Amino acid sequence: MGRSDTILVTGATGYIGGRLVPRLVELGRRVRVLVRSRSRVAARAWQAQVEVAVGDVLDAQAVSEALAGIDTAYYLVHSMSRGADFHDRDMQAARAFGRAAKAAGVRRIIYLGGLGDPASRLSHHLRSRQSTGQALRESGVPVTEFRAAVIVGAGSISFEMIRYLVERLPVMICPRWIYSRIQPIAVDDLLEYLVSALDSPESQGQIVEIGGEDVVTYRGMMLGYAQARGLRRLLVPVPVLTPRLSAYWVHWITPIHAGISSALIEGLHNDVVVTNDLARRLFPDVAPMDYAGAIGRVIDDLDAGRIDTSWSDALGAPAWREQPVGLESRHGMIIERRRVRVAAPARAVFRVFTGIGGARGWYFATWAWRLRGALDRLLGGVGLRRGRRHPDHLRIGDALDFWRVEDLRIDRSVRLRAEMKLPGRAWLQFEAREAGDETSHLEQTAAFIPKGLPGLAYWYGLYPLHRWIFAGLVRAIARRAGRR
Repeated sequence: MGRSDTILVTGATGYIGGRLVPRLVELGRRVRVLVRSRSRVAARAWQAQVEVAVGDVLDAQAVSEALAGIDTAYYLVHSMSRGADFHDRDMQAARAFGRAAKAAGVRRIIYLGGLGDPASRLSHHLRSRQSTGQALRESGVPVTEFRAAVIVGAGSISFEMIRYLVERLPVMICPRWIYSRIQPIAVDDLLEYLVSALDSPESQGQIVEIGGEDVVTYRGMMLGYAQARGLRRLLVPVPVLTPRLSAYWVHWITPIHAGISSALIEGLHNDVVVTNDLARRLFPDVAPMDYAGAIGRVIDDLDAGRIDTSWSDALGAPAWREQPVGLESRHGMIIERRRVRVAAPARAVFRVFTGIGGARGWYFATWAWRLRGALDRLLGGVGLRRGRRHPDHLRIGDALDFWRVEDLRIDRSVRLRAEMKLPGRAWLQFEAREAGDETSHLEQTAAFIPKGLPGLAYWYGLYPLHRWIFAGLVRAIARRAGRR
């Protein structure tokens, strides 16, 4: 294959790669992705707009084929989720990738590493991230290495660790590292740097430290998030909480495994701040936002359901995609999905679930929905008194009992946002997809973002009742559609 302007993105199913690819596509760039399995990108909206190369970065043949004809390669691979020997894996993969890139005539590698003073006593994780950049440079291919600290975005593993702790613990016993200095960066600003590097030949061969406008402490990050969410939190630092004990504590409180959280927490001992103005000189058009603005963007994205990727995406497809029922917690959002096969085409299923509520009722346990509406009115909420504008047709913005139609795709799906009194935010979504032979798959999703401990107590305290209602509701919709 001859030389082209095609860009290769490794780590395309990870947190950053999964957001970078659609940005490059939107800019009209030709993109190829290297993934371990084609099924890992099958559900991505952009998968039909990119070339897909299948293989592991440790497979020399697969990497060579993926790099054929590539001008620039993004290296966004990290082995931390694969075990304690992640450093050795990262070094082996980076050296092999560099050699293959050199042999293929790749002109440039863009790599995302970790911020931190290399002359200081860096944690094993941060040292490994910087050593990976050095291993890539050993190949002789020019490398632009960006170094960043905590990435503020829904789904970012380091930010999710902070979010879960703040949401779930009114009082936190913290180690002394909460006073370490850090310069977090919004995920949108980070992506802007990665994309801008393509048109910045001056950045080749450079190590570019990037961060947001503010230098804060981890304590400031946690209290800043608490303030943005309207939560009151007390942090009590103690001198005896070791990184290992902290990791097990995080493992118990959050969905983040102790093996991952241990590596992250060890790095919290280091100050990670930008020490020069190279990023500003190379990329004068990038104006990173402050920490408060970055948090506001995260909350807005969650409220609007704009969650593109998560750190957990790199761990493989969630189990619910293969099961009729799934319950998981991601991005601070608790999600229950139910999936059934319906003996009716998708358009018929769509007509049934968009006809729900109002005078027609909720198909299953309508008495329970009415009781919830009555309780909502007692609490000063809207209750069920609003009904619906039309018995059969919906449009975006319509009131539907104590829900609001937030999104609607004709003959496909509807998403409802709760407007009843709740200690958090809730959505209910129905989606129908053709399965062939005049049958379809109906997927019902209930999502809840709890606000602090009251929100968690609400969800898990009422979940046995909700589980019964949601199970009956999806079956009732399927039966009605089948009769039609």
